[in-house]
Amino acid sequence: MIRIFALVLLLTTFYSLAQQPTEQQPTNIVQEIRIEGAIGPAVADFVVRQINKANALSQPLLMITLDTPGGLSSSLRQINQAVLTSSVPVACLVYPQGARAASAGTYLLYACHIAAMAPATTLGAATPVNIAAPGQGQPQGEKEQTPSAMDKKMLNDAIAYIRSLAQLRGRNPEWAEQAVREAATLTASEAMKENVITHLADSPTDLLAQLEGFSIKSGEQQIKLTLAGAQLQPVEPDWRFNFIATITDPNIAYILMLIGVYGLLLEFYSPGIGVAGVVGAISLIVALYAFQMLPLSFSGLALIALGIALMVAESFVPSFGIFGLGGIAAFVLGSIFLIDTQSPYFQISIPLIAGVAFTTVLVVIFMLGYLWRNRNVAIVSGQESLIGKVAIAEQDFCGQGFVDVDGERWAAHSDTPIKQGVQVTIESVQGLTLYVSPPTAKE
Repeated sequence: MIRIFALVLLLTTFYSLAQQPTEQQPTNIVQEIRIEGAIGPAVADFVVRQINKANALSQPLLMITLDTPGGLSSSLRQINQAVLTSSVPVACLVYPQGARAASAGTYLLYACHIAAMAPATTLGAATPVNIAAPGQGQPQGEKEQTPSAMDKKMLNDAIAYIRSLAQLRGRNPEWAEQAVREAATLTASEAMKENVITHLADSPTDLLAQLEGFSIKSGEQQIKLTLAGAQLQPVEPDWRFNFIATITDPNIAYILMLIGVYGLLLEFYSPGIGVAGVVGAISLIVALYAFQMLPLSFSGLALIALGIALMVAESFVPSFGIFGLGGIAAFVLGSIFLIDTQSPYFQISIPLIAGVAFTTVLVVIFMLGYLWRNRNVAIVSGQESLIGKVAIAEQDFCGQGFVDVDGERWAAHSDTPIKQGVQVTIESVQGLTLYVSPPTAKE
């Protein structure tokens, strides 16, 4: 185990050194980062690392092309913090045509030093997903629901956050508030007229050409971009991004957790060469690493743990299915509530939960059926299997003596006198002594 930890530490050190920029690397490179799909932990980790790298190399600009329906608030804020503290200007372009910067994408667009959109793209609809805009989602004829205090708190926090970004970048704060409060949206040309973005560009190359000599405000200083001769370099996701993107998929993390738990249980039930235990331990650690990046509900996790404990208890203390069925119910509820977000892109699939629950029900039914079928089966091994058997007395005795049981010599005890060669019945076993009784008069 120590050797494994040492090897992992060595590989991590080499990887860290390899990621450090060298002085020979050119500084006239403009990295192009592509964000496509929901913004989650993997995207946040990748973008933040690239922003830090651009700052370390003192590159003139960093460009982000964006096409996202939204994502996790925690991941968005990680990216925005890196953008806001970056000494290298960050340009965000909603691209290609048909792309959108919805929900979290709108906040990111406002946070960047330069905001641009390609033709036929849209932005907006930045209302927190678990808060319906007034009048939305209400059937006709029904009274509109009054937002709760928590809903108002979340909405006001989101409005204050996007207004602060708009004021920092000198863009339209009124429309930013409408995007959050009323889920307003804009096309590229409308966003330009409303001072929501700074540029219209057909492509990243076009935007790079437009930014030559463009002045931006960074802190209290005005910076004039000098991009003559700069090269646009797309940055492909690395293995770290792919790994984090895979394990932070809630469905994958959920499956890894199940493999981990059941692998360890299997190892405890039937200790062997340790394959189940090793695979289970690795899977559980990876799952926990993924869950700490996701908005985890500890109530859901506690329900899953309770469900597994009850199902394990059913196998040790048969309760005619009460523990098993109760464990399944707790397990299903915990699985539903495990990820604490309303974003549909980071929810555990209901069909997956149903499949796991159905499989678990079959296992519990099989286990109960097995126990029921074997409730009257005679014991064929161990000392308990001797009870009820017939032994032959090797000598006359009253009290302590010896008997023959299937060719084996056992110490025996009887309060009634026993004659040599008489068949006796084994009543109980205490330690290595058989307690026997003589044959009845009829016998």
